[in-house]
Amino acid sequence: MSSFASGEQLVSMVRPQRTGESLRELVTRLFEESREDVYRYLLTLGLHPPQAQEAVQEVFLRLYATLRKGEDLQSPRAWVFRVAHNLGLKIRARQQTEQPFEAEMGARLEARYAAAQATPESELIERQRMARFHDAVQGLSEQQRRCLLLRMEGLRYPEIASTLGISASAVGEFLRRAIVRLRMVRDE
Repeated sequence: MSSFASGEQLVSMVRPQRTGESLRELVTRLFEESREDVYRYLLTLGLHPPQAQEAVQEVFLRLYATLRKGEDLQSPRAWVFRVAHNLGLKIRARQQTEQPFEAEMGARLEARYAAAQATPESELIERQRMARFHDAVQGLSEQQRRCLLLRMEGLRYPEIASTLGISASAVGEFLRRAIVRLRMVRDE
């Protein structure tokens, strides 16, 4: 771990937007850019919304503390997701009752699509399609779902691998299998 000689070096490691950006401004900007993505990811781990909100705040407080110590972060976004992942698993383990994200996600998606459809027939077709998709997502392994969700959040294979503690080639294989399964459902 290396220390930064100046605030400018720290900012250059984390995609600068303004020269002379302070550490506080930097973490605030990263928070604003990533908080919704991290929040959604924590929900997929089975956290309740208030727990996920608190966890997001905790993750960014840890980011601030880590950067303040001068630790070298090559990919702050991947670091944030790795910390969120580990914190989310700890919280979930403590709460004893798991609530699978698929049921909540399916209900939200179904409600959104039901409101947008014009005819009863199209509503039925869309509900059936969503049910098939929901079942396909449920049929994915936990690692496949997590890899897919992190990829949807814009993380690259090495960042996903770092977040989940697996190899980048394993990430590629998990994603390949997940996509094959979801395409089969789509093409039915």
